[in-house]
Amino acid sequence: MRYEKEDLQEALRVLRDGGIIVYPTDTVWGIGCDATNAEAVAKIYALKQREDSKSMLVLLDSAAKLDYYVDVPETASLLLEATNNDEMSATESLNDANDAKPMTIIYPNARHLAENIVAEDGSIGIRITNEPFSKALCAQLKRPLVSTSANISGHPTAHFFHEIEAAILEGADYVCQFRREDETPHEPSTIIKVNADGTFKIIRQ
Repeated sequence: MRYEKEDLQEALRVLRDGGIIVYPTDTVWGIGCDATNAEAVAKIYALKQREDSKSMLVLLDSAAKLDYYVDVPETASLLLEATNNDEMSATESLNDANDAKPMTIIYPNARHLAENIVAEDGSIGIRITNEPFSKALCAQLKRPLVSTSANISGHPTAHFFHEIEAAILEGADYVCQFRREDETPHEPSTIIKVNADGTFKIIRQ
């Protein structure tokens, strides 16, 4: 399954202009924006009808970019090596990209990101995506991409495109075409919080 270049380019145009998109990820359908743009992040909170006191996770296309945005304790580096997330390229098949369960790591000391996306303790959840479309978005945007579920806060999560509420679709600046018909089950990511001293806690397995 391959995405259309025009679909990707329109999503990038909207992101660069400070807009928000609805797009497929390596887990569920998500709402995204440039994670360094506080105004765009605020639009997502408003669309989801969610308090901005809660942080949202972001996607990156490569673990090599982590150091610019967060501190990466050795424990986190070992976890990343174990998943081999960076072994795949954006051109690999969707099935291959989803063989390994996605893993979100919450890192300490976030920086160079919109302040309203960071948790009160200064941490941020980041996932290295291998899903082809979101990986290409991150790579070409050259910035982290917000990834929050495409639903109003408190409403059921949209695992597939047809489950996304009309209010979310109408409120986005662009709704991506890729994988709209796909109903392949995707597991939620494992979430692990790693502290600056290297200790960690499994939030969701």
